[in-house]
Amino acid sequence: MPDGPWSWAAFAVAAAAAQTVRNAAQRQLTRTLGTTGATHVRFLFGVPFAVVFLAAIVLATGTAPPRPPLAFWPWVTTGALTQIAATAMMLAAMGERSFLVVIAYTKTEPIQVALFGLAVLGDPITLAVGAAITVATTGVVTMSLRPGQEAGGARPVALGLGAAACFAVSAVAFRGAILSLDAGYLTAAGTTLCIALALQALLLSVWLAVRDRTVLVAVLRAWRPSLLAGFMGALASQLWFLGFALTTAANVRTLALVEVLFAQGVSRLVFGQRATARELIGVVLIVVGVVMLLWAA
Repeated sequence: MPDGPWSWAAFAVAAAAAQTVRNAAQRQLTRTLGTTGATHVRFLFGVPFAVVFLAAIVLATGTAPPRPPLAFWPWVTTGALTQIAATAMMLAAMGERSFLVVIAYTKTEPIQVALFGLAVLGDPITLAVGAAITVATTGVVTMSLRPGQEAGGARPVALGLGAAACFAVSAVAFRGAILSLDAGYLTAAGTTLCIALALQALLLSVWLAVRDRTVLVAVLRAWRPSLLAGFMGALASQLWFLGFALTTAANVRTLALVEVLFAQGVSRLVFGQRATARELIGVVLIVVGVVMLLWAA
């Protein structure tokens, strides 16, 4: 697999497409499994696919997975926990607002990613990249702030923005975990994904076994419809991690705003939710911001 200057962009766009499918599949599962159950599906049924991805990488590169150093574990644990929280908050918000609006709220993430990345990893933010992030995020906010569209109050807004903050922390933490491994970017990304998903699946399984065993049983019984969410979740994460291995989390997560465009299509085709003039303005701003980012990077 190539690792040229544009590889991270290809990984990010492909990840955004896969994540859109996963989000839609998880939203459907919340009706039968609840928020926690649908959150667990992403991790539990993603583990086998992550193992397959890593095995394919090992066979293709001939490089064995590295032994994680001590510095790896705080990074991957932080990423795993904050991603669980982010997914749960996102799905809870989807229960109260439209699919597209919630995705838009979560996509206020790039500014937070840039700041966390600078503070924690020392990832630089150039003026051009900062401008691109600002323009693209303005497009997301323009799409999400639609007066009179839906009732719901402050709760879905808080959940969506909280999910964005947790996703931002997890992105930076996972990049830190990947960079701590002494391995090529393919192997480092695949190894980090396997460990992260296994940790997440274990933590949520134990939590549900203790707090709500009925939900855990329901998740296991719903394995057939959950496979799509598990596969697309693992695929999206693998692609995100490959991007994180090659460039800053801010670059990857800003380009990931194209997911809002994919979500626009899903909202119209699957959920029957039409676009407004405000949404179209937001789309234009997102596209301009993405073009600015690619030009700057």
